Amino acid sequence: MRHTRKGGRRGEAGSASAELVVATPLLLLLVLGVIQFALWQHASHVAQSAAQQGLAAGRVQGGTEASATAQATALLDQTGSGVLVHPSITATRDALTTTVVVSGQAEGIIPFLSLPVRSTAAGPTERWTTPATGQGP
Repeated sequence: MRHTRKGGRRGEAGSASAELVVATPLLLLLVLGVIQFALWQHASHVAQSAAQQGLAAGRVQGGTEASATAQATALLDQTGSGVLVHPSITATRDALTTTVVVSGQAEGIIPFLSLPVRSTAAGPTERWTTPATGQGP
């Protein structure tokens, strides 16, 4: 008669190790995915802040597309280059609307995963207007 371990079956020896070998990489991948998503969110917020800063500089009276781009670039330089990788800033300004677009990629920690980031800020261009005839001061 064969004796088995107390409280267990003979065929289950080592099953806990096999489960750990399968579960650990999946758990680590899940944790890396959560961190990657947080980095993408942070990069999106940085791009939005840079676009808003560029819009504030470009839409004022006397502002230019170059000043909008310079302000957005300055903000990206202050936050560091690791958050938003390969940033691209495009500013357009006409008589009515100023638009600043900041795009790039979120820093990646999962190999071969590149998450794009794009943020647009637009607003009316400030300009002097004269009151219409017949209107009060």
